[in-house]
Amino acid sequence: MPMNFYSDERIALFIDGANLYAAARSLGFDIDYKRLLALFKAQGRLVRAFYYTALIDDQEYSPIRPLVDWLDYNGYTMVTKPTKEFTDASGRRKIKGNMDIELATDVMEMAARLDHVVLFSGDGDFRCLVEATQRKGVRVTVVSTVRSSPPMVADELRRQADNFIELQDIADDIAREHAPRVADEDIDLVEDEEEPAYDLAT
Repeated sequence: MPMNFYSDERIALFIDGANLYAAARSLGFDIDYKRLLALFKAQGRLVRAFYYTALIDDQEYSPIRPLVDWLDYNGYTMVTKPTKEFTDASGRRKIKGNMDIELATDVMEMAARLDHVVLFSGDGDFRCLVEATQRKGVRVTVVSTVRSSPPMVADELRRQADNFIELQDIADDIAREHAPRVADEDIDLVEDEEEPAYDLAT
């Protein structure tokens, strides 16, 4: 599929880890992050690849810790923070881990050094961020999917972006080739009115 990049563009990737994982899982594949990085390195001058995720600090073993460590050593800039625990109205223990502010801050700080921002998220809350980035003369591509049920990308975000890449269309280029799953963001997200939360009920 056409990617709509220029070979001399300074590009940065901003990956909402939980959102991208959920989108790929809804399409039935796992992401090979080495292949993903290689795909976008081939599109222009890749300046930075940021990956955002919240970590559950009080657990002896976090299911995404091996992934976070691997990414940190293999070309990604990791942005993490501890999650916040709360109990909802029905008494279920949940964990919130929203990284929107961190992602938005980094995009704004990096914009002056970039020609093209690639946002891996379908969250409609990022529409204003995309618009503000475009006002700085930076093109914005959103990577998500409309082919899941329901679609993972908000219509207003897709409309605002300069370009939309359907995740399923690049699956052959970025999918993990082997069936066994190594650590990934394999925690179910529970949406509430303000931000996603991890459901810890068993």
